[in-house]
Amino acid sequence: MERIFLQKLEAWKNKKRRKPLIIQGARQVGKTWIMKEFGRQCFKKTIYINFENNERMKNVFEMDYDISRILTALKIEVGEAFEAKDTLLIFDEVQEVPKALSCLKYFCEEAPEYAIVAAGSLLGVVLHRGTSFPVGKVEFLQLYPMNFYEFLCAVGEKPLAELLAKGDYNLINAFSDKYIDLLKKYYYIGGMPEAVQCFIDTDDMYEVRVIQKELLNYYEEDFSKHAPKEVVPRIQMVWNSIPAQLAKENRKFIYGILREGARAKDFELAIQWLLDSGLVHKSYRVSKPGMPLIAYMEMNSFKMFMLDVGLLAARGNLSAKTLLEGSRIFEEFKGALTEQFVAQELVAAGYELYYYSTENSSGEIDFMIQQGSLCVPIEVKAEENLRARSLRMFCEKYKPEMALRTSMSNYREQDWMNNVPLYALVEYIKHVDEREGFVKGE
Repeated sequence: MERIFLQKLEAWKNKKRRKPLIIQGARQVGKTWIMKEFGRQCFKKTIYINFENNERMKNVFEMDYDISRILTALKIEVGEAFEAKDTLLIFDEVQEVPKALSCLKYFCEEAPEYAIVAAGSLLGVVLHRGTSFPVGKVEFLQLYPMNFYEFLCAVGEKPLAELLAKGDYNLINAFSDKYIDLLKKYYYIGGMPEAVQCFIDTDDMYEVRVIQKELLNYYEEDFSKHAPKEVVPRIQMVWNSIPAQLAKENRKFIYGILREGARAKDFELAIQWLLDSGLVHKSYRVSKPGMPLIAYMEMNSFKMFMLDVGLLAARGNLSAKTLLEGSRIFEEFKGALTEQFVAQELVAAGYELYYYSTENSSGEIDFMIQQGSLCVPIEVKAEENLRARSLRMFCEKYKPEMALRTSMSNYREQDWMNNVPLYALVEYIKHVDEREGFVKGE
């Protein structure tokens, strides 16, 4: 599969002052595969150590931080010599040996010529607990599920993906029916690599749903295995509530949905665990579209999204027929899926998530992003309903240099905002010239 993340890894490889790299991300988003693929494409040799099933190497790293000794042990382990300039060292499931994490500091200081990539299950949770890691001596990258561009490439529609990147909106509009059909499939399949591969291999939506249910069960098993015992029930309550939270017209997270009388302080640790594990994203309310947006963020008012739209559809037990053909019964939840899609596309593109609303929750703008010196409001529509009253009121009040409405409708410009198709939103934003507020190449 083609993953944009490989470009980030290549950029890291070519940095003059490269440090050991830690890849974070939820379980099953493809960390192990992408590290090995990176080694295959960009190095002559790849030394792969999985600490979960290699007691010998666990013991080697537990001894001390003698880098020369560790390198000798690695060469003995793989049965061959290797040189730093053409070798990638992969330390997988590194959370199993905390000293291996700490050891990255000494690789950085004493053997910076070695390219080292580390990853592990629930590594974000481990680090948050206070496990020692070399501050300032490592770099971090976050891996997410496959975005829509990557999905298009994976299912054999790379020309459509490249057209989005090119930004030829006359031609994009001409193929809107194909994009919409593929986007609806993406709502069901999502971007978890195993689910996408299952669809490619079988073209069977039922088999895809089986994979998604297995992944959801896998995550819930992690709650009891890895979270503090006293927090597990609350993690489960928060996790189970997300579909209901997003199905509301106002998608703000409400503690009362969890249980009557629930308070924020009762669930802070549970929510933080889900965030650290990479299973959820938060979008914070801002009271004003000022720069930087974080200065106007309200910590206690937020929406919560899952890591993947396909998993959200699976949690809601939505059938493929419902999503592909449409149904009045599920109209509101389709709106939730659409907002989930936009959220994960923005997160994967590197944007922090914010939304705007007034004190009485009227006039809400679904997303606010910073793009260079611009503060861009984005209103999300599930279908082709193009009423944008909230966005118009916002624009009349604040007069932003750019305003976007994203929907299933074709690209078109108006005097006060642009309508951008959902499937083209992130690629469109990438082309925005922050100084002039227009799309490059038009």
